[in-house]
Order: sequence, then structure tokens, then C-alpha cells
Amino acid sequence: MDMVRRTVKQIAYTPPSLWLSTLSASQLSLIPLLSLAASLYSVALRLRHQLYRFNILHKHRLPVPVITVGNLTWGGNGKTPMVEFLARSFAEDGITPLILSRGYGGADEARMLQRQLQGTSVKIGVGANRVATAARFIEQYGFSSSYASFQKPFPEGKTEILSNTDQIGAAILDDGMQHLSMWRDLEIVMVNALMPWGNRQLLPLGPLREPLTALSRADILVIHHSNLVQDKDIDAIESTVQKLNKSVPIFFTIMAPIHFISCQDVSRKVSLSAVENMTVLCLSGIGFADSFVRSIERMAPAYVDRLDFGDHHVFQLQDLDMARARLQALESKCDASPIIIVTEKDYDRAPEMLEYLRDYQVLILCSRLQFLGHKGSTEERFRKIMREHLCRS
Repeated sequence: MDMVRRTVKQIAYTPPSLWLSTLSASQLSLIPLLSLAASLYSVALRLRHQLYRFNILHKHRLPVPVITVGNLTWGGNGKTPMVEFLARSFAEDGITPLILSRGYGGADEARMLQRQLQGTSVKIGVGANRVATAARFIEQYGFSSSYASFQKPFPEGKTEILSNTDQIGAAILDDGMQHLSMWRDLEIVMVNALMPWGNRQLLPLGPLREPLTALSRADILVIHHSNLVQDKDIDAIESTVQKLNKSVPIFFTIMAPIHFISCQDVSRKVSLSAVENMTVLCLSGIGFADSFVRSIERMAPAYVDRLDFGDHHVFQLQDLDMARARLQALESKCDASPIIIVTEKDYDRAPEMLEYLRDYQVLILCSRLQFLGHKGSTEERFRKIMREHLCRS
């Protein structure tokens, strides 16, 4: 199954003009089937949008503002880091946010958010029916529907928690762009700068969940991993977006590494300098491992190897046996004991499985979303535009 996933991903991120010269015969043989499936998906997608447009299917409105964080393509777009940033910002301003997560892949992202936001007023609801999940939390905790709370949200530099009220003041819909059953007051769309649109085809032939024209719905667009590409790549993404949504404000973010924590003792922080001149194996099951590996490479290790699995992959014993074999090969090749580095999401998905690698040092990379002050699109401006949208709602 993992091999099929890799094959489909390679097709999805190869331009059609290069299929014949780049893909193998077995990969090319899948294209007619994937094309048929993509056509059927397109028909279903259009039908679903029409059902909502003509109110045959109804959108539910919550009694609090709803902010969605979503994307057009699969994995690696920075949705969950943005959700964490928003939730922490609301909580620090005394507004209790409710994060609504579908819980895909064993709810690894929800677990990670729970750990990262421990000690704040943030609530996290997990369930495929996010309308029902929201209703349950609002019934349990009540809600504060005063939009006056958003007149001056997110003050710069504030780190203290101003209020521990349990009343829900806002809802953040994680991976919510395609979740049409809930009305939203603000739509934030994340784009992966490293792989923005792939081959521009719909699933499963390409990586697009919706056609690029869906960008017209964005109130704010964020180009993530902006530090890992050249200016001309950023310009190309902006050009595509502005053709479809001329007025949308565009922002630029990165994942900024802050420290490691030890898998053997998660209360112990480890400096980023711990990997300098060391042999490293990056082990991950995330949507876009390239950004993770590039972040580690910037820390000046002596040698970096990688072992990638699909997004939300739960490590099995055979996977860790494969990792052990790779570690032993690295040990022989580099004449040094390698360090294993995983992401927070990998750790939170199945911490007990990583115990199998306890003979080696296992570090968890902790990173946080950070805005780049590029072309005047600062974090302060992002907060200002959010405030204006929420006050108008």
C-alpha cells in the first residue's frame, strides 16, 4: 500500500508534459484509471457544491465566530501549526477557542495540539461530524457571542493568559476548507511553497482537493515554507493566486525550529546545536517530509539520511526494524552512533512504538509557525486583517 501511495504521489507532482520521459511503464499504466477516478471525483465535487448553493444541503451556523484553516492539496501545508498559532493567540487574549478536528490518522494532530496547548483555556473537539462536536462542547461549556471581544484581539508581545473562562468564544476548524456544512466567518487557505499545486489535476490523478478556482473563496492566503524556495517561486505562486483572487491578502510563514525534546524524557529540552557534526536519521510519517529534512540539514549535521512513510503513518515493528537496519548501516559507514530525529506529530501518534529504538538517542524536533516580514505582509498586519473580518461578521 505504501508503494502505491508513493507511485500516486510521484504522478501527482510530475507535470503531465514530463510523464512520458519521467515515469516508468508501471506508473504510466495507472494514469487512465486515475484519470477516470479524478473525473468521477470532479462530478461529485460539483454536485456537492450545487447542493449547498441551492440549500438542499444546509450550512450550520455556530453562535460564535468560525475560522477555517484549510488547503487545496494534501499534506504539508502548515494547517496544524497555523491552528496552534491562532488558538494560542485567542487564549492569550482571554477568548476561549474550540478547535474542531476530524481526527484523521488516529487523531495525531489533535494529540499534538493537546500537548502543545496544555495549560491554556483552549478546548479541542475531535469527530468526523464537527457540527455535532461543536454543539456538544457549546452545550457543555456555554458560549460568549459578543463580537466586541474581537475589537482588539491578539495584542503584540502578550504572553500571559488573561482569562480562564470555559465559555467558548470562537471555533477554529482544522482542515476545514472542504467542510461545507459549517458556516465560516473567515477562510484562511494555506499553500505549500515547495509543492504548491503539483500537476494541477484533481485527486487522485493530482493532489488537488478542489480546482484552483476555489482560491477565490480565501479571505487570507498564507504561503508556508516560504524560506525554502527562491523569490521567483514565490512570485509564481502569487501570480496564480492573484489571477483567481485579486484582492486576497497574502502572507508568508515558516516552521521555525525552537529546540528538541528527548524521547526518553519529554520534559528535557535539548539545544538545536546537539546535531552539529552528528550523523542523523530523519524518521517521519508526515505529509511533506522534505521540509522537515531541510530544516535538519540547516543545523549542520555531518550526514543526514532519511526514512519517509506516508502521512499519518503509524509505525509498525517492521518499520522500526527497517529503521534499525538503516541505523546500523549508518553506524558502520560513519563510524559514529547516529541520532534519530522525528517530528512532534510522529511522536504524538505512537510514543510507545519509539521505545523500540531506545538503544539510540531519539530526539523530537519542536517547531513553531513564524511569519516572515516579506513585502510588508507582517504578523501585525495578519492580526489586523483578522480583527477586521471578525468584527464585520
